[in-house]
Amino acid sequence: MKRHLRPAWAVFPLLALALVLSVALWTGCGTDNTSTVTGPDLQKPSLELSIANPAIRAVMEVQDRHTPELFAVDGVVGTATGIDEQGQPIIKVYTARRLPAGRIPASIEGVPVQTEVSGVIRAMKGPPSGGGKPNKKVDHKAKQTPPVQMGTSGGWGYDLANGYCCGGTLGALVQKGGSKYILSNYHVFESDIISGGNNRVAQNGDPIIQPGLIDVGCNMDDAQVVGSLSLTHSLPNHNVDCSIAQVVSGMVDESGAILEIGTLSSQTVAAYVGQKVKKSGRTTGLSRSTVDGLNASVSVSYENECAGGTAFTKTFTGQIIIKNRGSKFLGSGDSGSLMVEDVNTNPRAVGLLFAGSSSLAVANPIDEVLSFLGASMVGN
Repeated sequence: MKRHLRPAWAVFPLLALALVLSVALWTGCGTDNTSTVTGPDLQKPSLELSIANPAIRAVMEVQDRHTPELFAVDGVVGTATGIDEQGQPIIKVYTARRLPAGRIPASIEGVPVQTEVSGVIRAMKGPPSGGGKPNKKVDHKAKQTPPVQMGTSGGWGYDLANGYCCGGTLGALVQKGGSKYILSNYHVFESDIISGGNNRVAQNGDPIIQPGLIDVGCNMDDAQVVGSLSLTHSLPNHNVDCSIAQVVSGMVDESGAILEIGTLSSQTVAAYVGQKVKKSGRTTGLSRSTVDGLNASVSVSYENECAGGTAFTKTFTGQIIIKNRGSKFLGSGDSGSLMVEDVNTNPRAVGLLFAGSSSLAVANPIDEVLSFLGASMVGN
């Protein structure tokens, strides 16, 4: 049953919030977040607009309290904490379509609310048609000569059903227990959960291939096996969309190099609003953008198999929102791409991309992914 938001929003002690804002934002938003700390290409960690900032945290708490009510409004698909044009923390509300005036309040507990028509937020697995234009510098869909680099087309070797085949991106290398694994999304490696159009479900040891089936005419014989699936079952019960495959010896560049990015740092870095990021993926290749929201709650639908029916809808919390105007940063088939800080040498991982729309992209915070897997990044 639909219900509207209650009008009694102004119950938060405004004076206290104003004090938090004034203390926490005293440094202003003009700080150069590309200052060096340990080398010429490392960005300075920014607390001004991260979740460590008291003003950001105060708004996040208001957002969290009211997200259930906002999601009860028909058409709302997400919320997050961001900033306005003046650099002040705000609550962002994402909608599948334009809603009637007044449906979303202009402020909540004294915190300004900005509504954005994002469209439906979807898992960014490759469509049946393949989609996307080849990168002008490097073809991220091409079959590589081993050892292959990450940031390339790949996926589950049996990812076809009902006359279609699918795929995504082999994102990065992680290590655990002395072994190295290819990191991607659950819905790229193991989301076939019914014995339907292909008479099988994903199992331990299944082949992970490069390129993905969508880039080899749905014929696994024209691809190469680069990994062996290690089921994680991250979904539907966990807050990350991730999966791993143990590398096949000699088939993967074990430095963890990513196409057009190179080798990574073994360290990670937390996201902050305004952070410059980049990724290397199957469809849009090397692309750059900025973090636009933190602490995001988003609703994402998943399928039973490639071109299958809806299996479940998952609401994720604590996610990272990135600008994605015109799907230029993240497109269908880029799922599984690793998002890193936009620096030239040994960038640190920020998040694992998995969903989005034509205006925004969504990433799991990388530390949450690694904690779930019990793994660490492969890098210098």
